Amino acid sequence: MSPSTLPQRPLGRTGLRVAPLGFGCGDVGGIMVRGTPADRERAAARAIELGINYFDTASSYGQGQSERNLGPVLKALRADVHVGTKVRLNPEDMKDVRGAIARSLDASLGRLGRERVDILYLHNPVARQSAGSRVSTKVVLDDVAAGMEDLKKAGKIRFFGMTALGEVGALHRVLSSGAVEVAQVCFNLLNPTAAYPTPLGFPAQDFDGLLHLTEEVGVGTVGIRIMAAGALSGTVERHPVAIPTVDPIASGPDYATDVTRGRVFEALVREGHASSVVEAAHRFAITPSGMSVILSGWSEMSHLEAAAAAIAKGPLSAAALERAATCWAELARRG
Repeated sequence: MSPSTLPQRPLGRTGLRVAPLGFGCGDVGGIMVRGTPADRERAAARAIELGINYFDTASSYGQGQSERNLGPVLKALRADVHVGTKVRLNPEDMKDVRGAIARSLDASLGRLGRERVDILYLHNPVARQSAGSRVSTKVVLDDVAAGMEDLKKAGKIRFFGMTALGEVGALHRVLSSGAVEVAQVCFNLLNPTAAYPTPLGFPAQDFDGLLHLTEEVGVGTVGIRIMAAGALSGTVERHPVAIPTVDPIASGPDYATDVTRGRVFEALVREGHASSVVEAAHRFAITPSGMSVILSGWSEMSHLEAAAAAIAKGPLSAAALERAATCWAELARRG
């Protein structure tokens, strides 16, 4: 498979172009956190060979281990890629949001061994009012936006991003403002609501067409949880390199429930729309026109190869989407 297999897409209005498949360096797949040094470098080298040019990490992944591992790998490979990382604000940071963001980024840059990252994301859920880990729309649009602007002027970041989780009304308000340039959007077969309507009683948070909004306002999008943290693999067993336990985001009450619900999509395989649910999940995630790049996290090289092969087949067909809609109706009936 050659790099031309993964043609690039625009990342919203940023001017960046990204392959539709990105390298997720998080805890869930775990290769950049718990993989051996040889496996980490081999995976990154193969990803770049395939045309993958966006690497996504965070200060919280492996308590900073992902950043500490990713930096040397990219340096060794002399990789010309885009890198995004994240800042998570704690309640005590509300007294000095701009300072907290700057300090977090400086620590991330130190671990990465870089002078700049392309995207810095606010990693907190967003809500109408700040409470616990949730940050209010006012804080995001005033203090966080100002802090991100400071870092742009200092040449330490290029774009302001956010993880689009939290209260859906608050998310729509922030993204409509024009302040945010890139959004990470939760999107998978178990929760398609960022792009597709679902029946009454569908068992997932409703993101109310968030991908249509981002496309309308020119926000670049990064699809997250496209495999529902691995639940769409059809098994509750976790790979030794993967995080041992993982909580769902915006889908079922627990991982085992997501695995059970995910088996309904085996109909897509039986009827010839995809060779596996894993393939279907990846191709589904790149199907909406508003999706720029999806993150896939891997535990071993075969996972990377399978993801790239799936993406190379392109988006799901209209017939496959119609069949998926019947699966969503079945999940709604089950409750």
